[in-house]
Amino acid sequence: MLDEWSFPVHRDFDQLNYYEMLDIKPRATLFEIRHAYNDAMQMYQTGSLASYSFFTVSERQRILSVLEKAYQTLINEQTRKEYDEELIRRGEMEAAAETAPVAKKPVGIFDISRTPTVRVVSSGQEGLKDRISQSELINGILAKTELRGADLKQIRSELGVMVEQIALETKIRQDHLLNIEEDQVARLPAPVFLKGFVKSYLKCLCLEPTDELSARYMNTVARLSGK
Repeated sequence: MLDEWSFPVHRDFDQLNYYEMLDIKPRATLFEIRHAYNDAMQMYQTGSLASYSFFTVSERQRILSVLEKAYQTLINEQTRKEYDEELIRRGEMEAAAETAPVAKKPVGIFDISRTPTVRVVSSGQEGLKDRISQSELINGILAKTELRGADLKQIRSELGVMVEQIALETKIRQDHLLNIEEDQVARLPAPVFLKGFVKSYLKCLCLEPTDELSARYMNTVARLSGK
């Protein structure tokens, strides 16, 4: 049932329902739907600085296509009613109460701020690389065949980088970063998002090789989730 927000880690993006795709609750107002859609389009369109390295061209096109379909369905009163009834029949959503929904600012997958990006970590990248090369603890973790969120947290702590810094640098919501570090598998984003988040996290801490480490982490998550 849809209630508090979370992405099941075992579901790919196009397996999510339209509310999950836009990261809004089933009782979202039209304003919230438009706001979430505009934020999503800003995030995934070609040239987006916040996600340019997260997705391939085909992945980005697929995401934009399904987001457009989700928006067109939910923004229309009749098609939304029919879609909600289908979700209820499938047991994916409870019937709404008769009370009117309360307007609330939506929370997106990314923390998109209207203020200029603050470069917190990148200015010390050479220092981070030096500390990584000299740390037996970090190199021991990176040499393991299995990489967990707890390992990433331990590395971040060893480097003296606050999770708030990574959130500012990557524009990823802090609660997603904490769920990654705490291995909260049931609360992790869909794999299409998670892979990009982890790559961005690794790049922010100058951890290499990024692709190999992210693949190692994703394999661990798949195993923990029973996929």
